[in-house]
Amino acid sequence: MTHKTLTLHTADGQTIGAYLAEPTGKPKGGIVVVQEIFGVNAHIRSVADGYAAAGYLAIAPAVFDSVEKNVELGYDQAGMEKGIALVSALGFDRAHASVQAAAKAVAAAGKVGVVGYCWGGTIAYLTAIRDGLPAVSYYGGRNVQLVGEKTQTPLQFHYGLRDAHISEADREAVRAANPQAEFYVYEADHGFNCDARASFDAAAAQLARERALAFFAKHVG
Repeated sequence: MTHKTLTLHTADGQTIGAYLAEPTGKPKGGIVVVQEIFGVNAHIRSVADGYAAAGYLAIAPAVFDSVEKNVELGYDQAGMEKGIALVSALGFDRAHASVQAAAKAVAAAGKVGVVGYCWGGTIAYLTAIRDGLPAVSYYGGRNVQLVGEKTQTPLQFHYGLRDAHISEADREAVRAANPQAEFYVYEADHGFNCDARASFDAAAAQLARERALAFFAKHVG
């Protein structure tokens, strides 16, 4: 496995960076990894590396670059506050355009899927709705904003039962809006996939990864 950085040009005129992780041998397909509110930091790069190790050409677009370049934030209060401010400044449309550009960059690998975490989980869901790419959404706090937009695109959702950022009502609204989707809830907190956060849950993260890999093997690989 190797990795490098790329420059992407989006359809709406942005120039952004991206982290590309390349598998050993012929890729099974492409995976776009959409960041949390903390940027393409060490954790997100490790997630991309993990998909490359599983045989996919994985790319993590630096979606904040159109607002501020080279953002890598810590999982503390200051990082959270800045990340929320950047998300507010960015909006859905520019983030989606960045994911589109990243998907195009890995399209030579074959079929392309999207996986996103936290805020990125919502952008992954949005990409499934708008572009028809199969998507895995981990604890997307803004997913409920999209339930009025229907899609038959393959989707997989992961939520933590102890997630104080996402209400049960919002979670169940997403489930009801997507009866075709795979929907999993874990005895875990928000951010359970991230080993850099206090909320990391190794068992939930492993099970969710196995399910995500099975999903992509069916719809991408």
